[in-house]
Amino acid sequence: MSRKRSLIPQERTYGAPSSVLRRALFGGLVLAVLLAVAGLLAYLTRTESPASAKPAPTPTSTQRSASPTATPGERTTVAAPPKTSDPIVFAKAATQALWTYDTRSFSRAEHVAGLKRWMTGEKKYADWDSVSDQIPGSVLWSRMHDNRQHASAKIGEGHFPQAFKTALAEDPGAITEAYVYAVTVTGKQSIAWKGSGAGAESRSTTLAVQCRPDQACALVGVLPNVAP
Repeated sequence: MSRKRSLIPQERTYGAPSSVLRRALFGGLVLAVLLAVAGLLAYLTRTESPASAKPAPTPTSTQRSASPTATPGERTTVAAPPKTSDPIVFAKAATQALWTYDTRSFSRAEHVAGLKRWMTGEKKYADWDSVSDQIPGSVLWSRMHDNRQHASAKIGEGHFPQAFKTALAEDPGAITEAYVYAVTVTGKQSIAWKGSGAGAESRSTTLAVQCRPDQACALVGVLPNVAP
């Protein structure tokens, strides 16, 4: 298989985590984990705002409704999120969604709308910026469309980072405020474009996933560094 790569790898961006994610994870188990695995000392400082000072809303069956959903007959470029309460199962599915795209058939706006369906409806915790950083910009998407570029993903395994498991064992109750879990997923992304162009690479990522009791899991964000 050719190792020649197309446009997206060179211009994929991985921005620093947004202030929203920093506020959301402060004081909880995931904060301690991310400090250990990512070395992000900025998480130690919480910038208080009226929104962040409010307590987390009481979980209800309608909390996920803030995320866009597909209507019957609507074209979907991104698979629908699974209805699971298992953070590892959800993180593996979310990673596949993040690593899969088809610029031949779908616009960037359609792809973005599809990924937004995976996000938690709790705005206090959702870090959309870290997810949108994984999506090629409008100009690049157009160039990829001209090149008929598309990608698929084969997911290998998912696991809780060791720091997460250690922190959870030391303080099991700390996670019960936000129910946000760190999950590391590995796999391979294959990319093809017009003609015989093709390439593949092994990849890994660490996601923040929210799985409240009696609710389906949802995506919080993508960490800037992979946690072992």
